Amino acid sequence: MSRPPLPPFDEASAREKVRLAEDGWNSRDPAKVALAYTEDTRWRNRAEFPQGRDEARQFLERKWAKELDYRLIKELWAFSGNRIAVRYAYEYRDDSGNWFRAYGNENWEFADDGLMQNRHASINEHPIAEADRLFRWPLGRRPDDHPGLSELGL
Repeated sequence: MSRPPLPPFDEASAREKVRLAEDGWNSRDPAKVALAYTEDTRWRNRAEFPQGRDEARQFLERKWAKELDYRLIKELWAFSGNRIAVRYAYEYRDDSGNWFRAYGNENWEFADDGLMQNRHASINEHPIAEADRLFRWPLGRRPDDHPGLSELGL
């Protein structure tokens, strides 16, 4: 299986890879998202360290069961060869109706077939009031005309 765009990345293909990842995560479909990762993918996500596609899928199932109304924006930070660095923010609510915004950075490393083999994430979050939400599109893919992180001043 191949997952274009493939490394080595130029600016256009790195931006495309970032948007495709954002779109996938905004689908909140763990089985679909997990297919973007190698069978032996290795993650670092806060205090969890999933290894392998199946553990990554299970991680995503738990994540989106707790993080309701999840909406994410990713932005390219840097790229070189088969690596991409992104910054991102996402908003979600918990089952008590409390809203949060999380900020993070990810370092990605891709196999030759375009599947992600390593994902290292650093994340922090804080509570926000519902009125302070900035990500208000219908669930799913962020509309092309919705501002990105830089345009939102994040």
